[in-house]
Amino acid sequence: MAVMASRSTKRWIILVGLAITLAGVVGVSWQLYKLTMTEYGQDMRNGAITQQLRTTQIPAQRGNIYDRNGNILAQSATVWNVTISPSQIAEAASTSENGSNMAQLVATHLSNILEDVSYEEVYEKASDKDKGFAYIKKKITRPVMEEILEAEEEYGLVGIYFEEDTKRYYPYGNFAATVLGFCNDENQGAYGIESYYNSLLAGTPGKVLTAQNAVGNNMDYSYQEQFEAQDGKSLVLTIDEVVQHYLEKAMETALIAHGVHNRIAGIVMDVNTGEVLAMSTKGDFDPNNPWEVTDSEALERLAGLTGEAYEEQYAAEQFAQWRNKAISDPYEPGSVFKLVTLSAALESGNASPTDTFYCNGFLEVANRTIHCWKTAGHGQETLNEILINSCNPGFMTLGARMGAETFYKYFEAFGLTEPTGIDIPGEATSIYHALEDIGVVELASSSFGQTFKVTPIQMITAACAAINGGYLLKPYVVKEVLDADGNVVSANSRTVRRQVISEETSKMVAEMAEKVVSEGSGNGAYVAGYRVGGKTGTSQKLDKLDENGQVTDHVLSFFGYAPADDPQVAVLILIDEPELKTAYGSVIAAPVVGAIMTDILPYLNVEPKYTEEELEKREIYVNDVVGQKPHEGQSILANAGLSSMLMGNGGEIIKQVPSAGSAVPKGSTVILYTDETTQAPTVEVPDVVNMSGVLANKTITSNRLNLRIVGADISEGGTVAISQTPAPGEVVEIGSVVTVEFINPEVVEEISDSDTPVVPGD
Repeated sequence: MAVMASRSTKRWIILVGLAITLAGVVGVSWQLYKLTMTEYGQDMRNGAITQQLRTTQIPAQRGNIYDRNGNILAQSATVWNVTISPSQIAEAASTSENGSNMAQLVATHLSNILEDVSYEEVYEKASDKDKGFAYIKKKITRPVMEEILEAEEEYGLVGIYFEEDTKRYYPYGNFAATVLGFCNDENQGAYGIESYYNSLLAGTPGKVLTAQNAVGNNMDYSYQEQFEAQDGKSLVLTIDEVVQHYLEKAMETALIAHGVHNRIAGIVMDVNTGEVLAMSTKGDFDPNNPWEVTDSEALERLAGLTGEAYEEQYAAEQFAQWRNKAISDPYEPGSVFKLVTLSAALESGNASPTDTFYCNGFLEVANRTIHCWKTAGHGQETLNEILINSCNPGFMTLGARMGAETFYKYFEAFGLTEPTGIDIPGEATSIYHALEDIGVVELASSSFGQTFKVTPIQMITAACAAINGGYLLKPYVVKEVLDADGNVVSANSRTVRRQVISEETSKMVAEMAEKVVSEGSGNGAYVAGYRVGGKTGTSQKLDKLDENGQVTDHVLSFFGYAPADDPQVAVLILIDEPELKTAYGSVIAAPVVGAIMTDILPYLNVEPKYTEEELEKREIYVNDVVGQKPHEGQSILANAGLSSMLMGNGGEIIKQVPSAGSAVPKGSTVILYTDETTQAPTVEVPDVVNMSGVLANKTITSNRLNLRIVGADISEGGTVAISQTPAPGEVVEIGSVVTVEFINPEVVEEISDSDTPVVPGD
């Protein structure tokens, strides 16, 4: 019995052993299956990889942005991110002579060196010994990194590392800011071209996979794998840096001189290609620090706010300063739109150059009285004269002749019912009357540019179509895309959306609009030696009425182009809510365009053609006589038609005022200094605003200053000064140039008006 029991026990033990073994095999097999074939296994493997590997991103070099001539407008520079290894710091936590441990030492020195980084913040991260990695500050410059390295060596700091990164820089500051946009802290395009073309500019980041030991420290390089970054592509813009500077200079002057409350927009365009040579909105921002609000009126709105109210208003002000008014803000174009109405009437056969009109100062339309700016009326007029005089009744007559269907057909054909498709983000759509909603009142008001809204980019492309042969073009700001080696990957070119009017009609419109400048309200845009055409615009902001239902604010604009007989370049300036009583497009906007044209036409190699009268009065550029003997220099200036005055007793000219290259009228006086001991006499700039041309000239020259005239010709009489640079009271050296804008009030286009404002339709 004992033997049998023993055998039975052995058999039982064997069976149990086999069962346990089988269960173990099954269990292990099941675990292997879970780890290799199921989602659970994948999660476990990923977790292990995460614990064993650290991934460091290698930033791609963001592509540059160039102007059309190769000048860098945006570029990326190398910076570094400061990181620490808390686990490594914990290993070196031995107490120093002053009783501080390594976490305290690291926190002390990093917080002392790095701006906006507190001791508490660094110490908390450095003390988390279970972590192998933590960011302290991103995008520091080389000098800051070198300061940290010096502290490491001097104080024996450990666990501090640097990651290479890139940061976006804009060499010209706020230059073309609303066009270029900016990048966020992650080096991704957040606004403007930077955002629109981000996928091209950004490139593809690389990465480094580094093995870590049990305490989270990096192992040696044999455990490292690197995947290289692919750098981004670069952009060549249609923007011309020189033209952009001329545009911005004129806009900044106007912004201050006319107390503009709601910013200024400006566009310079190649009439025949749609290339945007310059685009700006003032005030603007510095894309190197886009988060800072600097506008004085915006700061006033923020004053006194606290907490959540302050944060909300600050965010609103940021978005406002980033906004590209030239493409994002629809406005009522006013009389600039009359170029479209005129083109449509001529092309549709509802007007001819021989037509005559009669203006008695108003027109009754469906029991509404809609005035002309000249309430006494213009009397008998030709078709060209209703444009020169900007006569509202004349254009309402053209609108009535066409009827709603034809008017709408051309409104649509000129691209005013759809975005232009310009390659900048944020383009707004227009607000206009649907065809079925255009009654006789809406047709009348629309014919002279009121009760609908378009964007400035829509308006300038439509106006260019009116004078470039009738071709509606797609505007664009990026000319070429380059790879990392500078090869052209792709290019934009002239795109004709459609031909709106015939070349014959377009030629007639261009010739008629030239007389707006030579004979009418656009005289402020006159530039000696050039045939400039254009159209003024002054519109009421019908959606911004006071408590009595009266319009209080206006938008002033001017569209100009040159040469009128062969249009090449066009400029549109829009001034929103100026503070002046003389708030007319002809008074304020036209001279701004004149100043821009004066600068850009010679630069663009548009050949001047002076009349004999213009030759007598035209400006000349001051010769460079520094380094010449005194009398030789005087002789050179005299031969150029300039006077001179010697200051000092030296034998060589060492300084001159105005400087070489300054534009001044013939007969201006150049002050020549011949020794360093002679102190330059100074004078306070007199205030000549609101003076007649004759009196302003006398006042400037009697103060031993030189007058540069912009706008209307002061020799014709009746002119008035409306702005000046430098400002009154500024102290300058004698001989300095004072630039004064003049207008002729007798040919000013007034505000389009009606007894009862007509509210724009949806």
